[in-house]
Amino acid sequence: MKLDPATTSRLRWTAFRVREHWRWGRTQGFGRLIEEDQLNPLSRATLAVTKWRWRRTHAIAPAAIPVYVVGLQRSGTNMVVRGLEASPEFEVHNENSGRAFRRFRLLPDPEIRALVERIGHRYVLFKPLADSHRTAELLDGLGTQSPGRAIWVYRSVDGRVRSALAKFGSNNLAVLREIAAGRGEELWQRQGLSPELLELVGRFDYDRLTPESAAALFWYLRNALFFELGLDRREDVLPVHYDALVRDPETVMRTVCAFLDFPYDAKLSAHVAPRGERNPTPLVLDPEIRKLCSAMQSRLDAAAGARSAALLGS
Repeated sequence: MKLDPATTSRLRWTAFRVREHWRWGRTQGFGRLIEEDQLNPLSRATLAVTKWRWRRTHAIAPAAIPVYVVGLQRSGTNMVVRGLEASPEFEVHNENSGRAFRRFRLLPDPEIRALVERIGHRYVLFKPLADSHRTAELLDGLGTQSPGRAIWVYRSVDGRVRSALAKFGSNNLAVLREIAAGRGEELWQRQGLSPELLELVGRFDYDRLTPESAAALFWYLRNALFFELGLDRREDVLPVHYDALVRDPETVMRTVCAFLDFPYDAKLSAHVAPRGERNPTPLVLDPEIRKLCSAMQSRLDAAAGARSAALLGS
């Protein structure tokens, strides 16, 4: 099982992260790692200068708008964030930002509120994926001068499972086994799960469940929070389908911009190479889990389609 970031010593955690990045680079390509983690020093420096110039000519603090990009890991959140980060109006704090996160979890709310209020950008974007179960709490309770907004990014279950297995291996299986056994109360993966969802976790035999089926079940559990938390009924939360983004980047980013009351610019979607409809062979999943995920996909797609149509007036 992966190390628990909440309880692991700093030395062990650092060593673990270095090993994971090395493994990811060797298996998926170091170029992809550099692009995904935005490690290119030239592009980072250019972007930093552009943002500095914007701050010099605008006076936004303390009224910046917090934006939370949430959902499940390996669901395309980086692609959404990269588009918005291309604009100087946004300051972005990914999970590796020491100013906003400690080991993938947001710092305490007073610290996040203070960070938002002292920043001179129009928007302060956070990507607190391990805190997605706190989305409503962050929107309602952070107490910033300008109300926050959240973008819930999701991906087709098969695409997410393939990506998760490539990067995390069988971690979802190990975590769900812990939860099913009544352990792991401190794990972020268990946070926010209702008694009904916990009962669902306990139905399966984790000695027989495949890593693919476990990753699909985890996809279901975390995306179920979108509805269980009532986020589908909130005007300040936008569901975004990653697969739709890569098929039609302009339309999806126009929807995001309309949601944020931000003018669309072609540079916000320039990093996405449009891809046609792809239909790889479906993964072999536990039949009950496949049925659950198919129904959840339909609910998410309906919610995303309705919000996009309302925002774009189509």
